[in-house]
Amino acid sequence: MIVLHYPNYPFKIKALNGKDQIFDPFRKIWVVLTPEEWVRQNLLQYLIQNLNYPSSLIAVEREIKLGELSKRFDIVVYKNEMPWMIIECKEANVSLNEKTMDQILQYQQVLMAQYLFISNGHETLGAKIASGKLQALQNFPDYA
Repeated sequence: MIVLHYPNYPFKIKALNGKDQIFDPFRKIWVVLTPEEWVRQNLLQYLIQNLNYPSSLIAVEREIKLGELSKRFDIVVYKNEMPWMIIECKEANVSLNEKTMDQILQYQQVLMAQYLFISNGHETLGAKIASGKLQALQNFPDYA
């Protein structure tokens, strides 16, 4: 398991129609502040502040086609104009299990990234795909 220490970040939060909203600087929109969104926003800040991943090469909540189904991934980091890493976020009380792994593996069928990560904010699991097999990781890879 990978231990994350989230950086302090001055999130923009406001109430709208009785619901908290958070400004997503990647999508440049206000979104409902769900428990999963809180994990996603903190993880995004970890990627750019702690790991120096380029924010311009990170896509958030975009639609992909999986056969006839439309799905939305949480985070994809690009490198050399190709998906390099897929990250699936869950809210803190959702355990990381086979169902979560199956979800990210579905996205992998389309995106063909080199790295896969799942996180609920407290637990983060990562793997590198090498020779068609998953190899567990103890850290996020260096972007450079």
